[in-house]
Amino acid sequence: MASKAQLDKQQQLQTTYQNYKTTLQNIASKIGDIEQETEEHKLVLETLEPLPKDRKCFRMINGVLTERTVADIVPILQTNQDGLKKTLEELVKQYKSRQDEMEKWKKKNNVQVVQQPGQ
Repeated sequence: MASKAQLDKQQQLQTTYQNYKTTLQNIASKIGDIEQETEEHKLVLETLEPLPKDRKCFRMINGVLTERTVADIVPILQTNQDGLKKTLEELVKQYKSRQDEMEKWKKKNNVQVVQQPGQ
């Protein structure tokens, strides 16, 4: 039978592994959200591009619909899209870093992932 110390160590390793997995899933979810938002910005910019610069358009800001012109909105959307791209790059770096950290931890602690039947 396994001693209490071995069971405690196994439980600690499982908890640490789950923490790594949860962190990676959260980062992946954020990456997906930002990719979707970036794509939406791209579509709006492509739609506004051929329109006259003095044409009226509307933008939702914190639940309030505001009236602007295409000339006012395009630079704002471009700035937002650039910021989203930078954030996305940072999150991808963070994800890779966490993934590498997890792999090193698995090697250091000789952890092998075993899937339960039916999962």
